[in-house]
Order: sequence, then C-alpha cells, then structure tokens
Amino acid sequence: MIKDELATLTQFYTLIIDFFVNYSFQVIGAIIILIIGLIVARWIGKLTLRVCLRNNVDVTLSNFISSTVKLLLLAMVAVICLGKFGISVAPFIAAIGAVSLSIGLALQGVFSNYGAGFTIILTRPFVVGNTIRCNDVCGVVEEIRLAYTQLSTEDGEIITIPNKHIVGEVLINSFENTIVEATIGISYSANPDKAIELIREQLAANASIVKQPSPQVGIAGFGDSSVNIAYRYWVPTKQLFELQFQINGAVYQAFREAGVEIPFPQREVTLKSPRPEEEPKLL
Repeated sequence: MIKDELATLTQFYTLIIDFFVNYSFQVIGAIIILIIGLIVARWIGKLTLRVCLRNNVDVTLSNFISSTVKLLLLAMVAVICLGKFGISVAPFIAAIGAVSLSIGLALQGVFSNYGAGFTIILTRPFVVGNTIRCNDVCGVVEEIRLAYTQLSTEDGEIITIPNKHIVGEVLINSFENTIVEATIGISYSANPDKAIELIREQLAANASIVKQPSPQVGIAGFGDSSVNIAYRYWVPTKQLFELQFQINGAVYQAFREAGVEIPFPQREVTLKSPRPEEEPKLL
C-alpha cells in the first residue's frame, strides 16, 4: 500500500520535473509576455482616452473606445501566450464564435440598446441638459449611457429610457426650455386689444419667462360665447408648472381688476304660448 503511494508520488514528481525541464523557457517567456502585454495594454488604453478627450470626443464614447482597444490588445497577448506552449488557438476561436452567436441571439435586445447608445453618442441629437420629448415622455437629460438615457422631471422623478426606444423615433429637443401654450376666452363685448395687452404685461413682469424667443399673444379663434385669446411663452423646464400656474393666476387677476369679462357658456331658451285652438278643452 505504502509502496504504491510512493510510486505514484514519484511518478507525479518526475512528471513535474520533466514539464519544467521541457517547458521552463516557454513558461517564463509566456509570463514575461503576459506582464509586458498587461502594462502595454493599460498604457495604450489610457493614451487612447487622453487623445479622445483632447479632441472633444464624448466622455462615454471615449471610455468605450479606450476599453475596446485595451481588450483587443489583451486578447492578442493571450493568443501569443498560448502559442508559446504550442497550443492551437483555432478551436478556441471557433468555440468563442459559437458562444458569441448564442449569446448575441439571447441578448439581442441588450445589444440593440448598446448599438443605439453608440449612435446617440456619435450623432449627438441631444446632450446633457437638453429637454427632450420622446414616446410621450419628457424631461431634462441628466445622463447618457450606452444602454440607456436618464431624464429628470420638475417633480424630481428620474426616467430611464432604453436607447433603442430613442433611436428611430420622433424626437423633440427644446434644449433647456419648454414652451407653454394656454388659451383664455373673453366676452364678445370686451376689447381684445386690451386683453392682449394685459397678458403681455403679465408675461413681461415675470423675470423667469424666457425673453428670446419672445412670448406670442393673439386671437386664436371664435367660440360660441367667447373670443379665445392664446398666449405662448418659453420657460425653463425645471420650472414649467410653477411658472405656468403663476402666469395663469396673474392673467386672471389682471382681467378681473381691468373689468375684462370672462364669459361662461350660455343657452337661450324661448317659451312659446300655445295658440287658442291648441289649448286643451276641459270637459
């Protein structure tokens, strides 16, 4: 029993000695190549990042390019190290290709988000700080990543949109501001020029209203019981509802103080007296 164990240990020890005798230089060479490759890949990755940032390339895209270059260099180093041991990399490449195809089919939705994010970073239809509206979602762009884009609202909500739902869709970019459109009706007996002037005064008195482009006020249409005055103005997106409520309240108060009548729907009802021959006869 002990002799068998000793024989096994001796055989294992001989195998290890033979391996180091035959492959010691290959192992040392592979280790040296691996260490140098790691250092060079890291240095080239940082150099690529600095070059991209120096040429005003987007930060997200710069990091992506730097990481890709670094991974490609590391893959080349790994192939060289395997070759030092006489190992053919062709089967590994074929296996990696098959696995990559399977993963790609399973994660095509995720990869489509990354592809869309890459398109957004290259074409730059919007940047951080812009106000965008897409698929009935609106907010200020806080962060652009390869997989998703984050928006923030006036209520402090964070909206995360997968990038594949942005690319190829109708996208509205109003930059840092948002337009407010409102309508108020006045009586047909009221002076529309006076009403328009009152609205202009309230818009001009609010310092938070964007001056360029300038607000627009005018007659939008004629209703059954009112002349409809429309006004449009731009506000910072983060103050959309706050300023809209302020302006609506100020316009209403100005109309009341100036005696501009704001009508409500009315209906006239005419009662006809029956003719004598149509009156019911009492028996």
